[in-house]
Amino acid sequence: MDLLIVCSIVKLVVQVKLLPTAANLVAALAFQHHCFRNFDLRKHTYDRIKAEFGPAAQAAQHVIKKVCDAYRTLHANLAAGHLGKPGSPRRAAIEARPISFRSPAAQPYDDRCLSWQHDARTVSIWTTAGRLKGVTFTGSARQLALLAVHRRGESDLICRDGMWFLHATVEVADRPLSEPDGFVGVDLGIANIATTSDGVRHRGKGLNAVRHRHRRLRRRLQAKRTKSAKRLLKRRRRREARFAANVNHIIAKSIVTEAERTGRGIALEDLQGIRERVRLRKPQRVALHSWSFHQLGAFIAYKAVRAGVAVIVVDAAYTSQQCSHCGHVDKRNRPDQAAFTCTSCGFAEHADVNVARNIASRGETGWAVSHAA
Repeated sequence: MDLLIVCSIVKLVVQVKLLPTAANLVAALAFQHHCFRNFDLRKHTYDRIKAEFGPAAQAAQHVIKKVCDAYRTLHANLAAGHLGKPGSPRRAAIEARPISFRSPAAQPYDDRCLSWQHDARTVSIWTTAGRLKGVTFTGSARQLALLAVHRRGESDLICRDGMWFLHATVEVADRPLSEPDGFVGVDLGIANIATTSDGVRHRGKGLNAVRHRHRRLRRRLQAKRTKSAKRLLKRRRRREARFAANVNHIIAKSIVTEAERTGRGIALEDLQGIRERVRLRKPQRVALHSWSFHQLGAFIAYKAVRAGVAVIVVDAAYTSQQCSHCGHVDKRNRPDQAAFTCTSCGFAEHADVNVARNIASRGETGWAVSHAA
């Protein structure tokens, strides 16, 4: 039995049974009694879990906590309107039934249920069949050092493609934030994944070609509906996501490194809700909805924090129509996707670079206002 650490993820090749049935029972009882607080829910469910499923005391507590966390997330999404407006069919259907958990759903483990022996590179983990001891793990020197020194809190046991993974949380102290001497504006797009105010463009042609190829292959395999086609679909289903994440990591690292080298901060555009706001043709909608712009923004943000680089998010309204040279705003300034020519001063630049410069300018203004005190 071996464990493999890859990017703070521990890969288990030992089958450990989770408690989705118990979690579904707790979710149903919580829904029935309209009781979603951890302490109150224990009164209704703890004895029944112990009697019907026989888990250890700490494991039973974690099942209850997991259900409470799931309902807390659901209620927050309902309050924010992410699951439809009040009275909509989608929202009514969600509110009418209790939460359910899949059989390989993630299960949290704390130090009472899971212990790490870093010198021996083994873990001891609780299961419904008893505690498994001496399960070995390995990884790169950097990951092992992070795990040994900075691991904090719970670890999550997750099933993926028939294998079990332990996601261990590590807390690494961030570098002190340095006062930025200007900002690097970053425009996120589809034709160009990211464009900086320095004129650097990270093109999306290769990534979009890979996604298009994967989409065509998925369509052909889904049309076949044979067992071998389904096996191939299952094997390839995360390949595109891994490729996109790798590209985003490379782009984010490049942007943060340049900002750190020049002593500047990073200004990002606020793209919250862009999928709902933007109206595009069907081929463009496919590209927009498969584009992991949120992931790229998150990668830039966390890498910047680790490097001590300031990050500010600015309003992106009219940045594509505004001239970065004179400030004139006109829809006619951008006649097509790539070109920008100001109808007032005649300034011409690549459209995405012009947007990035506007974002950088708004970042400087926003930083000055928020740190004026």
